[in-house]
Amino acid sequence: MFRILFLTLLIGFGGQVDASPVTGTFDSIDGGKISLEDWRGQPVLVVNTASRCGFSGQYDGLQALYDRYRDQGLKVLAVPSNDFRQELASAEAVKNFCELNYNLDLPMTDITSVRGAQAHPFYKSVQAETRFVPRWNFNKVLVGPDGQVVKTWGARTKPQSGAITREIEALLN
Repeated sequence: MFRILFLTLLIGFGGQVDASPVTGTFDSIDGGKISLEDWRGQPVLVVNTASRCGFSGQYDGLQALYDRYRDQGLKVLAVPSNDFRQELASAEAVKNFCELNYNLDLPMTDITSVRGAQAHPFYKSVQAETRFVPRWNFNKVLVGPDGQVVKTWGARTKPQSGAITREIEALLN
């Protein structure tokens, strides 16, 4: 009995742990900074991307998702990364590629590491809170209006899939 009481006190009543919000400031591909704190109160879908990846066609889906929900408050943030050796050599090349091939106007960061010791603090925070680490390009992290990670998806889940749109719509309603 004492052991059960001790464990209950140790982990907190009911076993719930208050997670802290994930935050982060990224260098923008357009210059300046992108702060997730500026978007607090809105859902944000953060996606690590790569221009030379077989999943790069998902840029179309990311833009369509952004177009569909942006007026309701959704932010979609593309985070180009060369962690899987499939990104172009410079942020300027990435920006030109995305504008020419996908007509993107959603927010994008500079080329950023998303895993390992060099991972951006946002991704380190996501890993600490959820144990989620991008396993490939076009992994998705949905952050709720309160700054908490709502859900994560791998590369095979398309941006406009029901799994993603249902979660976004629930956050927007």
